[in-house]
Amino acid sequence: MRPILDLDLRLGEGTGAALAMLMIEAGLKIYKEMATFGEAGVSEKA
Repeated sequence: MRPILDLDLRLGEGTGAALAMLMIEAGLKIYKEMATFGEAGVSEKA
């Protein structure tokens, strides 16, 4: 199996799991709270 994150860590599986959870939580926060183009007032024409 290939790892989700390959950070070349040599500290054990627990450290990688802790880092992965932080990155997953950060990604979910961005996904849920980031404004859409319409909400941010971005126009289609430049």
